[in-house]
Amino acid sequence: MKRIRTYATAVCTAAAVLLAGDAVYAKEEQAKEVTYHPHITIPVVEKELAANMPRFYYDTGYDFTYPEDGVRGVYVTGHSAGGARLEELLKLTDKTDLNTMVIDIKDDFGNLTFKPPEDSDLPEIGKNMIDDPVTLMDTLEKHKIYPIARIVVFKDTVLAEQKPEWSYLQNGNIWKNGRGEAFVNPYLKEVWDYNVNIAKEAAKLGFKEIQFDYVRFPEGFETRDDSLEYSKGEYKEEKDNVQSRVTAVTDFVEYAREELQKGFDVDVAVDIFGYSATLKEAPGIGQNFSKISSNVDVISSMIYPSHWTPYFGIDKPDLHPYELTREYAKVENKVLEKLENPPTSRPWIQDFTASWLGNGNYQTYGVKEVEEQIKALNDSGIDEFLLWNATNRYTNGVDYTP
Repeated sequence: MKRIRTYATAVCTAAAVLLAGDAVYAKEEQAKEVTYHPHITIPVVEKELAANMPRFYYDTGYDFTYPEDGVRGVYVTGHSAGGARLEELLKLTDKTDLNTMVIDIKDDFGNLTFKPPEDSDLPEIGKNMIDDPVTLMDTLEKHKIYPIARIVVFKDTVLAEQKPEWSYLQNGNIWKNGRGEAFVNPYLKEVWDYNVNIAKEAAKLGFKEIQFDYVRFPEGFETRDDSLEYSKGEYKEEKDNVQSRVTAVTDFVEYAREELQKGFDVDVAVDIFGYSATLKEAPGIGQNFSKISSNVDVISSMIYPSHWTPYFGIDKPDLHPYELTREYAKVENKVLEKLENPPTSRPWIQDFTASWLGNGNYQTYGVKEVEEQIKALNDSGIDEFLLWNATNRYTNGVDYTP
C-alpha cells in the first residue's frame, strides 16, 4: 500500500493574504517526488510561510504519539534495525514497559544507515544497513514504539575522508585521535547543513525526534587547537579559543532546531557528557550544558557510572550505580531549574559491564544495577531514561518502573 507524506495544509485561496493590514505571502508550492523504496513513490510538498501565518508541518502519515508515562528507550544500531536482531528488540519492548527505540540514522563512523531518496541532496555515503526504512517505520508504528533518530554529528570519519577541507589536518593528512577516529569541523556551516539535511530526511521518514550526538569538538582539543590546520569560518575573529568553540557548538544546536521547526513536527535532543553539568563549560570540547539545554527540547546526559573517575565523593562509581546517579541528578536539577524554559531530562544509563576498568573497579551489571539507576532518577524527579548497550543486548527481567 502506498503511504502518502505531505505537508498538512489549511485552506488558502490566494498566494497573498492580508492580516491586520500587513501583506503576508506564501510562495508557490513546489512538489517533488521522493523515492524511499524502489516500489514506493512519495510526493513531498515544500512551502515557505511568513512568520505570522499558521504553521504547516510535514505529515508523514504515521500515528506516533509521545509516551504518556514518558520515554523509556533502548539504543539500536543500524545493523540491528535493518537485521534479524530487530525481532529480539521488538519482543523486549512488547513484553516490558520499554516504549522507545533510538535508532542510528548516521552512526559513529559517519555512515548513513539508510539509502537516501534518489532526488535527495544527500550523497549515498557509507554503509546503508537499513534496506527498507519505510517497512521499518511501519513496524515501529505497529508495535507502538516511539521512534527517535540518532545522528552523530561532528565525529565523522567517512565525511572527513571525503571532505578533508571540512576536517582537521596535521602535516597535510587528516588528523585522527588515538582510536583512529576523525572529526569534522563545528565551525563550518557546510558541516551544519550536511547534518541538518540528514535530520530532515529522518523527519520525513516519520521519526518524531532527532537526537544529535557528538555535538562537540574532539576530546582534548584545547591541547592541539593551535597546532592543527583548520578553518574557523565565520568565527575567525574570535580571539578566545574556548569561547569560540562554545559559541560554535551552541550556534549549531540553535540553528538545527530552528531549521527543523520550519516544517517538521519533531523534537530536538542533544546527548552531552554528564560532567558538563558539573562545570561552567567543558573548555576543550565546547559544550556548555546550560546553553545547549536552552536550545533543545530534550537533554540526554550520558551518566554511565563506569565512565566517571572518582566524583561526588564516590571512589569507584561503577560499584555504586544508585549513589552516582542520584548525586548527578541533584546537580543537573539545580542547573535546569535556573533556565527559563528547561528541556526534558532524559539521561542515558548503563546496561553493560565495564570489565575494562579492571578487577575491583567494576561489577557485572544486571537487573539490580539497572533498576538502581532508574530508581535514583525517579527519586530525583526524572521519569525518562535511555538504556545504552553498544551490542543492543539488554538485560532480561528488569522492572523499568520501580
